[in-house]
Amino acid sequence: MSEQISLVETKLIEPNPENPRLIFHQDELDALQESIKVQGILVPLTIYRDGKGFRILDGERRWRCAVKLGFAKVPAIAQPKPDKFTNLLMMFAIHHRRNEWDPLPTALKLQVLEDMYAERHEVRPTEKQLAELASLTRGEVRRYKKLLALPEKYKSMLLEELTKPRSQQILTVDHVIEAAAAAQSLSKRGIISEKEEDVFREAVVDKFKTKVIESTVDPRSFSRLSRAVERDELPMQVARKAVHRFINEPTYTVRQMFTETVEDQDYQHGTNQIADRLIARLVEVQEREYELSPALRDSLIALVKLIRNITKG
Repeated sequence: MSEQISLVETKLIEPNPENPRLIFHQDELDALQESIKVQGILVPLTIYRDGKGFRILDGERRWRCAVKLGFAKVPAIAQPKPDKFTNLLMMFAIHHRRNEWDPLPTALKLQVLEDMYAERHEVRPTEKQLAELASLTRGEVRRYKKLLALPEKYKSMLLEELTKPRSQQILTVDHVIEAAAAAQSLSKRGIISEKEEDVFREAVVDKFKTKVIESTVDPRSFSRLSRAVERDELPMQVARKAVHRFINEPTYTVRQMFTETVEDQDYQHGTNQIADRLIARLVEVQEREYELSPALRDSLIALVKLIRNITKG
């Protein structure tokens, strides 16, 4: 494998078709171009010969800037031509070092990698195998799988958003994932039908766009609503009414929905869980016959007084 740097004619170089970086943000290219204009290309491209020309393994942004600036030649290191599968593996290895690719394009290429592995080995890779192949963590693989499971219209919507300068982007991958998870939670417990899932997702996405929902994790309140219904702490009819109001009223927020339906029950349920854990801990202290420290004794006395005040009614 040669590591010799040489000057290669810019016009002989072409992008790599396996590059998961589908979107090149113009504002970032402009900043890089200005740097290259002043200092030149400091880090050589990595390329391989393909027919009469070359393909890029690493450095497509630098190459694009060089073309724009009219550079006749660029510094590059030529590597042996990899097969298609190895080419894709190398692309993911570069991503692991740089961590610059957008999530959805990466997910789409991960699907290609998985399909190629299955074709080679006649069995689909496990989550662990796929993570190792793509130089990713298993958590990252699971996240990308969630993206791949989204309806096509949301993938298209996210790709369109990625074409905008980062400063103008509103909708993110996490917004859509949270919307999908909330819809699935409501559908699973029968609060909305499967047919209504997409209508609900659209309502969440639209409210992210209009900034009626400002926190990415706000839709998780719908999962808490679902659990309250499952525990019989909230009537199904009340939950359905709140969700349909959320869908139909553009300015109705997640916070309003939560406050008006399940907030008090959810808070009490959480407090009950804490109380149960405290009881179990105190039973353990008693069984172990620990001698109470003065600080713990004072805390328990204060706790007893507070409990008596709360429960005396």
